[in-house]
Amino acid sequence: MSQINRRAALGLGAAAAAVVSAPARAADRTDGRLLTRIAFGSCAKQDKEQPIWDAVLAAKPDLFIFLGDNIYADTRDPAVMAAKYATLAAKPGFEKLKASTPLMAIWDDHDYGENDAGGEYPMKDESRRQFCDFWGEAATSPRRTRDGIYTAAIFGPTGRRVQVILPDLRWNRTPIEKLDLAGAEYEGWAKKKADAGSHVPGPYARNPDQAATMIGEPQWRWLEEELARPADLRIFGSSLQVLADFAGWESWMNYARDHQRLFEAIRRTRAEGLFCISGDTHYAEISRLDVNVPYPIWDVTSSGLTETWPVTPPNALRRSGVLQEQNFGLIEIDWSTPAPKVRIEVRDVTGAARLTTMIDAAALRIA
Repeated sequence: MSQINRRAALGLGAAAAAVVSAPARAADRTDGRLLTRIAFGSCAKQDKEQPIWDAVLAAKPDLFIFLGDNIYADTRDPAVMAAKYATLAAKPGFEKLKASTPLMAIWDDHDYGENDAGGEYPMKDESRRQFCDFWGEAATSPRRTRDGIYTAAIFGPTGRRVQVILPDLRWNRTPIEKLDLAGAEYEGWAKKKADAGSHVPGPYARNPDQAATMIGEPQWRWLEEELARPADLRIFGSSLQVLADFAGWESWMNYARDHQRLFEAIRRTRAEGLFCISGDTHYAEISRLDVNVPYPIWDVTSSGLTETWPVTPPNALRRSGVLQEQNFGLIEIDWSTPAPKVRIEVRDVTGAARLTTMIDAAALRIA
């Protein structure tokens, strides 16, 4: 989401049943290391100072998950994109993190290439190449050749397995539904409404078209396979908010069918132990959905590592305050009980916990 704009204001069918039984394809990545501390974050503008890495490093995470807008490329020029990746690579804090901590990453719009871009972005093949090169994907990685950079990994031994799922919300996304502004540019239109004392919605609306999608059918098949894999905890790392119910800005809520299909896929595959983390917003919050879902679904949003936004959109599912400061997320897993207990914090640039929630995996079960 651009700062200019921000400031202006399942049917799964028989195929799924086959997936549930025994997916034959190996996971993208398996790692036997036990995870107890996982940090995450999003929205790091490469041209700014990034003091937050000191707090991240002090937390000593076993893994760091980048949730998108890892650079702000905003270009159709490959040389410009490469230069911005080089700027991030030279940041001292990022260099220390990369040298000390395993990393996973997905993109959002700005590192994909353009603000709020989807499947129409013309440079996506080159963008994928640069992303995979920068994040060290092997030459044989499926992320280099399939329809997007979605990926998943399973960490830890049997009984303490953590699955991390990172969908790609850009490569196959159909055009987003825009509000009818009668030909006006959003910034001017929003300013007039604000000056008149009216509520200012974001520029987008929920798309009711059942054919509209964020991820496309090939990725849905992949996702259903991943959800069917055995795991004790599952982290669904989305570059956009999964639960926030205000469709004015980009989120899963913009795509009616995909939003419902995600929860149906969790139910049909019996993917227990899942919670969501997300980025994009330039503020942090914690959301929870309890209705028409297989079990309570949590979404902890951390944004941004450098970026902040002073506006708070409505969210009926918000279960916390809103942190409008630089921040990162930290997941701490207690494996000492039969069902693990998870503490998730959003920490500020000093490392202080500002938002906190506790999730008992025993409650993330399908009856």
